[in-house]
Amino acid sequence: MAMTITEKILAAHAGKDQVVPGELINARVDLVLGNDITGPVAIKEFNRIGAAGVFDRERIALVPDHFTPNKDIKSAGQSKIMREFAREHKIVNYYDVGRMGIEHCLLPEQGLVGPGDLVIGADSHTCTYGALGTFSTGMGSTDIASAMALGETWLKVPESIKFVFEGPLKPWVTGKDLILRIIGDIGVDGALYKAMEFTGSTIANLSIDGRFSMCNMAVEAGAKNGIVPPDQITRAYVEGRCRRPYRFYQSDPDAAYAKVYKYDATKIEPQIAFPHLPENCRAVSDAGHVEIDQSVIGSCTNGRIEDLREAAKVLRGKKVHNNVRLIIFPGTQDIYLQALGEGLIEAFIRAGAAVSTPTCGPCLGGHMGILAEGERCIATTNRNFVGRMGHPGSEVYLSNPAVAAASAIMGRIAGPWEVE
Repeated sequence: MAMTITEKILAAHAGKDQVVPGELINARVDLVLGNDITGPVAIKEFNRIGAAGVFDRERIALVPDHFTPNKDIKSAGQSKIMREFAREHKIVNYYDVGRMGIEHCLLPEQGLVGPGDLVIGADSHTCTYGALGTFSTGMGSTDIASAMALGETWLKVPESIKFVFEGPLKPWVTGKDLILRIIGDIGVDGALYKAMEFTGSTIANLSIDGRFSMCNMAVEAGAKNGIVPPDQITRAYVEGRCRRPYRFYQSDPDAAYAKVYKYDATKIEPQIAFPHLPENCRAVSDAGHVEIDQSVIGSCTNGRIEDLREAAKVLRGKKVHNNVRLIIFPGTQDIYLQALGEGLIEAFIRAGAAVSTPTCGPCLGGHMGILAEGERCIATTNRNFVGRMGHPGSEVYLSNPAVAAASAIMGRIAGPWEVE
């Protein structure tokens, strides 16, 4: 029977020759993830069920990244719960301040996820790892607690939707723009509990960082997971990095899909998602005159080295507008160091930006960039719901890094070509 890449990975982890959409399966997991918001809840449930220990101390990752460095007493307590649990159970992959990064940038970088893996995390953007040909999805803290104890979870096999992009991208167009365009077309529930599979010549030539951005935002269309079939670009990233053996799966040519969407990538411009949903997309050339108060570049969507390079291309030799606060968040310590070595950090600071240690910070309205009533922010993050980055009366506009950088210079939403 023909199967998609998602179905093949799930079948392999369920010990079955085949699975079909809608089927309930019990599957072993390769990695279980928790952060400083969801991890403590999972730990509480883990202790409540009386588990003797974790199923594998090398296959659990705990990353305090949402409110760290700790912004207050409550967030310090959350991190302390994770720290003590990691010590008690000798968790190998515990990342504290100074070693941590934004979890969905950090785990691939550290080789903790790889092609063919099944990864679950108590964070909705766990779907990011699909960029490597991984089945990865977010779950609730109770599911994470049982997986930490048993090393397995149950799933309903999702139907798959295929998105085919053909042709070269225009200048300044990135993976972020492709996924925003998709969400603009199908809506925030257009792929509800589906697997979003990204293919075509455009994707085959898209960088690994661009693929991470696309899979990261699959959940913003309601998807169970996003995934890119692995290829030589994938291999170049994972070789010498992955800590476990990995396997490349490919969809069968005659695999069944719920829907197939086709795009001419040559016609796609940089996109802006207007408040208050990621589906409210339009081309930046159609944005109109929208003045901003803040620009944020970073997050698990766009905090990787390629994202910082794109921002630096726009910012180098320019100055941030007097009415704008520009905050930049490298995704991990290694990315920060690489950006430092390439002179990107100096370019940012000379332009008038503030550069932060890795943290989710303002993305979820946590800290280090909260918006006041009436303020507008353009951000390379993934959500722009009401009150997402602060006051319910504030507004968030989503874009790629180059557009966010150009907007910081112009004081309004702008394309990078406007400052060249």
